[in-house]
Amino acid sequence: MWRVSCCRRLSCEGWGTAPVGYDAALLHAYSLAVPESAERVRKELSDILASEAGRFAELVVITELLQSAERGDNQELVPALRQRAGEVSGPGG
Repeated sequence: MWRVSCCRRLSCEGWGTAPVGYDAALLHAYSLAVPESAERVRKELSDILASEAGRFAELVVITELLQSAERGDNQELVPALRQRAGEVSGPGG
């Protein structure tokens, strides 16, 4: 019960607090490697990802993943992450 009331505005995954929509954004970011999966995640979680908080969470996740890619992690995601960052931060994002 405490977790539900505590986490209404923040995601409590990952052993800490994160922006609302962080978990959905993380799932979406990793699904970008398979465009059909990414499309399905966007469709199923559109109420979260299309919100202002969801777009912010996506930018947070994308930034984190791009930073980790500089250390050699998930480099195959870099082109899709950069493209998605442009979509999220661009006009009408």
